[in-house]
Amino acid sequence: MNRLRLLTYNIQAGIESRRYRDYVANSWKHLVPHAGRQRNLASIGTLLQGFDIVGLQEVDAGSLRSGYIDQSQYLAHQAGYPYWLSQVNREIGLLARHSNGLLSRIRPAAVTEHKLPGLPGRGAMLVEFETTAHEPFVVCVLHLALGRRAQRRQLDYLVDVARHYRLIVLMGDFNCGCNSRMFRMAVSAAGLRGLDCELKTFPSWRPARNLDHILVSSPLKIDSARVLDYALSDHLPISMEVALPDGIALTRSHSKLKVSV
Repeated sequence: MNRLRLLTYNIQAGIESRRYRDYVANSWKHLVPHAGRQRNLASIGTLLQGFDIVGLQEVDAGSLRSGYIDQSQYLAHQAGYPYWLSQVNREIGLLARHSNGLLSRIRPAAVTEHKLPGLPGRGAMLVEFETTAHEPFVVCVLHLALGRRAQRRQLDYLVDVARHYRLIVLMGDFNCGCNSRMFRMAVSAAGLRGLDCELKTFPSWRPARNLDHILVSSPLKIDSARVLDYALSDHLPISMEVALPDGIALTRSHSKLKVSV
C-alpha cells in the first residue's frame, strides 16, 4: 500500500449535537447510557467505512455511560476494521473512560502511549506500521488541552516526538488552529504540512474554527484534504489522502504487536 485514506474525528462519546444549547440539554448523556447514542454510533460507523486508518477522540473505552461498550471496538466492528486500539487518558470511576482510538485496515507493528504534559487526562497514541523501506510509517492520534499554557507544553512535546520520525502523521483535536501563532510555530518547527485555515470543523452545525487537523511530514504527499459534512458530533471529521514516497509502501506486519507506555 502506497496511498492511504485517513480520517480524524472527535465523536463526543457518540452524543449528537446540533446547537449550543444541546451542551446543556444533553449533559445527562455524558453520565448514563441511552438508545440514541448507539443509533448515532451506528451512523458514525457507516461514515468510517471508506478509510484505511481512522483516528478518534473523545471515545469512551467502556463505562456506565456507554453501556460498558468500548466504542473504538464497536466502531471497528461496525465499519469492518480488523485492527483497533484504545488509549484511556481519564477515568471517572465507573461513569466514564475517556480515550483516544485508532481503527486500521493494516496491522500495526507497535504502539506507544504518551501522557501529555499538564493536568492528567490528555494523551497521544503513537502507532507504527512497517514499510518496505524498513523505517516505520507512524500515525499519532492526539487530543490536546483547552488551556493555552498546557497547549504550549504539549505542542513542544509533540514537536520533539515528530522529529524522531521521517514518515509521520499527527491527527486529532488540537483545540487550536490558524489563529494561534503558537500552533503555527509548532507546526513549522516540526516540519509538518497540511495546516489549512479553510478546513473548519467546530461547531459542527456552523463551522467557524479549525480545531481538528491532519498534519504530515514533508516526505508524504498530500493528494486531497476536506471536511466531511456529517454533523453527528459537535465536531466535523477531516479526511486526507496521502501518498508515501516513491518506492515505499506499507507491509503487513507478522510480528507480535509491541506495546509501550
